[in-house]
Amino acid sequence: MVFSLISVTYGATLCNMLAIQIKYDDYKIRLGPLEVLCITIWRTLEITSRLVILVLFSATLKLKAVPFLVLNFLIILFEPWVKFWRSGAQMPNNIEKNFSRVGTLVVLISVTILYAGINFSCWSALQLRLADRDLVDKGQNWGHMGLHYSVRLVENVIMVLVFKFFGVKVLLDYCHSLIALQLIIAYLISIGFMLLFFQYLHPLRSLFTHNVVDYLHCVCCHWHHQGRTENSEPSFEAETRQSIV
Repeated sequence: MVFSLISVTYGATLCNMLAIQIKYDDYKIRLGPLEVLCITIWRTLEITSRLVILVLFSATLKLKAVPFLVLNFLIILFEPWVKFWRSGAQMPNNIEKNFSRVGTLVVLISVTILYAGINFSCWSALQLRLADRDLVDKGQNWGHMGLHYSVRLVENVIMVLVFKFFGVKVLLDYCHSLIALQLIIAYLISIGFMLLFFQYLHPLRSLFTHNVVDYLHCVCCHWHHQGRTENSEPSFEAETRQSIV
């Protein structure tokens, strides 16, 4: 199990570096030891905590956990196809010269399954675009990344709570609450290292139109603006009533 986690984490780290190379193939990119260390810690904590949560959740509910996990996987699997159908784009015919239309469809299905499998355990670092010949979105999509980690955090909290309240004792004299807290903290720390990398350690962060702080600032400003609008409406109604009287 330890070797499996190491191999998966190593593969995810390499995929992260490969994703940077694909998105910025016009630039010469060099990752230093600090950047590689940050990505490794981020991926190690993310994958380890996620897989342990999935194992404990499955061990707690057993067969009852299968519908939840299958539905989760199917949502990830069909997401690129739903976007493809909604865009009205045509299926790319030139992925490989020797492929027929059926062969192209088989390739796209295989890539989608691989994409769903990666996203089931961790962020894939690339967004799949079936209408594009390169099959990937080369833009820095903050919304997609934020949505992924928000949904995964909610899912992990739900599964950890199920384990805490319904799970059997997996370790002698070891509290369920402590295990649950450690898993959630580990996942939150991985998100923190992810934000640290994109804010300060990304090799081409100067090319970003918006960085992490800008995105969070926009979200906070939007909430603040909504709050001010809601607070101003009653005062406006009161002034209107006074003027009428």
